[in-house]
Amino acid sequence: MKKYLMLLLLPLLLTGCVYGNEIKQQNAPATGEFINVVQGAVDQYIKRNGVPPIQNKEEDTPLYEKYLVDFAKLRNYNMISTVPTNAFENGGTAIYVLVNVETKPEVKLMDLPSYQQMLELQRQVNTYIKKTSKLPKGEAVADHFYRLDVDKLSSKTSQIKSPYSHQLLEIVIHDTGRIAIDYTPELLKAMNKDGLQPTEDPKLDLRTVLVEQAYFVPAWSYPYHWKDNQPTLSEQ
Repeated sequence: MKKYLMLLLLPLLLTGCVYGNEIKQQNAPATGEFINVVQGAVDQYIKRNGVPPIQNKEEDTPLYEKYLVDFAKLRNYNMISTVPTNAFENGGTAIYVLVNVETKPEVKLMDLPSYQQMLELQRQVNTYIKKTSKLPKGEAVADHFYRLDVDKLSSKTSQIKSPYSHQLLEIVIHDTGRIAIDYTPELLKAMNKDGLQPTEDPKLDLRTVLVEQAYFVPAWSYPYHWKDNQPTLSEQ
């Protein structure tokens, strides 16, 4: 879990130049405005350097947790004046990330509170597996996936508040011991909103629907594909 711990040790970054009056500590703009400002800075950085301003992560880091915006790089090139007030680096509860990095990099957010809760639960799961050589698993929900049995852990947190609707989402565990948030309820709502016909593309990773509709990415997740008339967890 080294890569996850490193995320929580990011340095606090503060200043820069170009967007001097666009991000302020007082009268903070809405989340969408923050994202627009960071997107503009990211676009300029890419235009100048040919690569996105991201922090280096391990190759096996999950997709939506892999490309963290490096505010230090934006600051060093005078492309942003102040880290957004909602950003983790500035004491906020959002981690700025990029999606579609290889095609058209787009700024999104990762919810820090739910991320930290999952990090602690993963630590407890790892400890349990080390002591018992078993998975703290309940009923099966898909091939190689099970409900997390929190009664076997010191924490009794069995659900995580969704960054999309704030409803509580279940937690699952894979055969490998890695836990994940079950975004099925959010996927169904998003697909209904989009009028998506999933059977037309059974290979589509349904998480992209959430990414397209909202500011937040589905962190701590596995891919989902349409199977048996519902979003179904998949290993890849």
